[in-house]
Amino acid sequence: MKPDDTTLTEMMMKELKALKKRKIDLSDEEAPEITAWDKAVVGKFYRPVKKQITVRIDADVLEWFRHATKKYQTLINLACREYMMTHDKPRKRVKHKHP
Repeated sequence: MKPDDTTLTEMMMKELKALKKRKIDLSDEEAPEITAWDKAVVGKFYRPVKKQITVRIDADVLEWFRHATKKYQTLINLACREYMMTHDKPRKRVKHKHP
């Protein structure tokens, strides 16, 4: 079998089925039980997926962001996110067929 082959053999299937049926031991005496959630931070480790695109931005707007911070792309993203959060979700565009 090649290293990049992802086909499951019968042996692998049996091993997976056996794992599915096993009982998980959750009795870890050293693990502290969390009872106080008042200091928990929602989304602390959340990082949205980034997608590289090309966008045309007016030169003066780009210069303003570049002079504001070295992380101007992050600032542009935050501005876009703030706009998105404060406005209604855009409706889907309807494509018109031309005769």
